[in-house]
Amino acid sequence: MTSFGYIPRKTIVDEMSGASKIFLTLAMSISAMITFDTRFLLLVIAVSISLFIMAKISFKEIKAILVFIFVFLLINNIAIFLFAPEQGVLIYGTRNELLRISERYTITVQQLYYQMNVTLKYFSIVPIALVFFLTTDPAEFAWSLNTLGVSYKIAYAVSLALRYIPEVQRNYRDISQAQQARGVDISKKAPIKARLKGVLTILFPLVFSSLDRIEQISNAMEMRGFGREKKRTWYSGRSFISYDYIVAVIAILCIGLSVYTIVLNNGRFYNPFI
Repeated sequence: MTSFGYIPRKTIVDEMSGASKIFLTLAMSISAMITFDTRFLLLVIAVSISLFIMAKISFKEIKAILVFIFVFLLINNIAIFLFAPEQGVLIYGTRNELLRISERYTITVQQLYYQMNVTLKYFSIVPIALVFFLTTDPAEFAWSLNTLGVSYKIAYAVSLALRYIPEVQRNYRDISQAQQARGVDISKKAPIKARLKGVLTILFPLVFSSLDRIEQISNAMEMRGFGREKKRTWYSGRSFISYDYIVAVIAILCIGLSVYTIVLNNGRFYNPFI
């Protein structure tokens, strides 16, 4: 089982400052959310995938999260069609029917195009979000948030949460192996009821050990006077390098292009059917 979290690597992306990466992630995410221009979304996807390849992230690290995202996208698209089968027709103002399922449900080119754009939004945001999460040290992430104006108390809380994810995974694996050594079968060969019962025997110790760990950390921070001062210094802070300035320019261009597409299309939606 591969831990899902930050792993130090020697890549260009890892050398970048966490502040520039979070700025790029926010800029690309906001830009992709505010527009439905297919051309712009494809451009953002190309940039996201390029950074993903440059980061040299292995498929094993993100397999579980990708499966979850694909299942979510499938459910999301089915729900959109069930509750708003004519949304694409209403948005684009034309109707090209492909298949009539019933009086209410009809598959149209416009609906497919609309739902494709919704899916493209996720594909444009997920890669860059994974790149940021997997290539940024949690301590540097806290510094990055504080650099962007977030209170250092909130930034440090987020940093602790991210840092604790791999530890929770390790604890789950250790407790699972201990329970299996005692004869608890949670493999695929066991019945679903037995597997669920076995998972519960793992979750309860995991929750209590996590709560105990939280109490230890909070006591240690309180004893050291955390939160007493309005500002603090950061050991993980780093200076910007040339790549960081390039990333900042790309982020600003993304926001500018997104706004330009809205002006060009007289709204959020690019309509190829007129």
